[in-house]
Amino acid sequence: MRFVNETNRRWWTLGAVAFGLFMIMLDNTIVTVALPTIKRDLRLGISELEWIVTAYTLTFAAFILIGGKLADLLGRRLMFNVGLAIFTLSSLACGLADHMGLLIDVRAVKVLIGARAVQGVGAAIMIPSTLSIVTTAFPPRQRGTAIGIWAGTAGMALAVGPLLGGILTQQLSWHWIFFVNIPVGALAMVVSRIVIPESRDTSHEQSLDLPGLLTSGSSLFALTYALIEGNGKGWTSPLIVGLFVLAGVMMTVFVLLELHQRLPMLELSLFRIGNFVGSILVALLVSLAMFGVFFFMSLYVQNILGYSPTRAGASFLPMTVLVILVAPFAGRFSDRLGSRWLMASGMALVGISLYLFSRVGLHTTYSGLLPAMIIGGVGMPMAMSPTTAAAMATVPVDKAGVGSAVLNSFRQVGGSLGIALLGAVMASRSSSVANAARASYETTLRKAAAQGIHLPRPTAEQKLAIAHKAFVEGLHSALHVSAAIAFGAVLVAAVLVRKRHHEHAEDPQPAAESA
Repeated sequence: MRFVNETNRRWWTLGAVAFGLFMIMLDNTIVTVALPTIKRDLRLGISELEWIVTAYTLTFAAFILIGGKLADLLGRRLMFNVGLAIFTLSSLACGLADHMGLLIDVRAVKVLIGARAVQGVGAAIMIPSTLSIVTTAFPPRQRGTAIGIWAGTAGMALAVGPLLGGILTQQLSWHWIFFVNIPVGALAMVVSRIVIPESRDTSHEQSLDLPGLLTSGSSLFALTYALIEGNGKGWTSPLIVGLFVLAGVMMTVFVLLELHQRLPMLELSLFRIGNFVGSILVALLVSLAMFGVFFFMSLYVQNILGYSPTRAGASFLPMTVLVILVAPFAGRFSDRLGSRWLMASGMALVGISLYLFSRVGLHTTYSGLLPAMIIGGVGMPMAMSPTTAAAMATVPVDKAGVGSAVLNSFRQVGGSLGIALLGAVMASRSSSVANAARASYETTLRKAAAQGIHLPRPTAEQKLAIAHKAFVEGLHSALHVSAAIAFGAVLVAAVLVRKRHHEHAEDPQPAAESA
């Protein structure tokens, strides 16, 4: 097309990739605001809600390394489109989950969780292609800015998801948080065919590592299942203990396999690059700290403060706007100053934001939430953009696909485990508070009965008040853990990431094979 030429093609490429990326990343948070409505419509428990979110991030994390390999092997544009197609079709299945459940006589939540898992597979195939396409399209002097826009798009999608999800849920129905993906995905596939040049890794022989996929996926699933179901089934039950053991064994087997595989799924040579290791650890920790916050704060503002879905989504707008504004500047500063202290400062702000969130109560006003929103909105992009730039700048361009896959895999592992871990902390603390309240009231009843006084049983309002108090106490504990994780990431960034990180940032053109 005439408006696409060699001078501006790279920016059209970035726009097309950002378009698809926005849709994929949107699904990380657009669901959160709809969760209370889905819970009421489908009559679900908290663990089933966690699975609706975690099924997506879990398969995302498990398949993303294979996605990077496929992008390098078969072509980055091709796999970008394949991933988009899988994601778009599974979005249709998510939206029709209750109808499909009736047709095949299965609970709608099982169909929804299964379709969410397939969505994660599509996202895992597509996401490595987006970052490797950007890395191969831009020269070193512009790469940080381009990655800043890439990271800003991801951050903006994560932030705007609650607002869009609230509007769609309240004005239409929760099904539309999935249906909206269908026209967007179709358009992204058409545009990508026009503007994105094909590229792949032609450096040496490539192959898929299926044993690595099975062992790493099994480990992640076992660990996530144990964390989500542990409180309900008992932390010392044979099933939960066995799953923790299985997770450790499978991860050990995975590492041993990768050490001895001729063509491993995980390029262990990347872990000899100090900046790369520091960057992916920070990516893991920021996701571990933040993913659960979107999940539980959405439940808090609707179930405790009584916000409507739209108002709940709009409450995150200050964070949304700041993520959009700060991310590109963070990418530019990363090019000029290096990523180390930007990452550390960003994670410090995230930690402060989480601590402020942990002070919410049963009657907190929006002005009480706003400082945490503002500080988090500045801190998140300050950490995300430089983290991505630092990781990708130290990866050889012909390994851009697998490098971005490792980075995003750590992010998604952090997200999956974050929801599961914080959910476990919250459930344990909430159960403890609720049980203590019930035990105290039973003691009061017995003492009164011994004196011939017959007190009434707790009313529905009193039981609801106890449940709300237990939820808030559990939320406090979970957010304290999140804040500690964020402050730990400050130390990781300061110690492991160095200021200069362009030793592998050669010009990308030789690495790209024209289609």
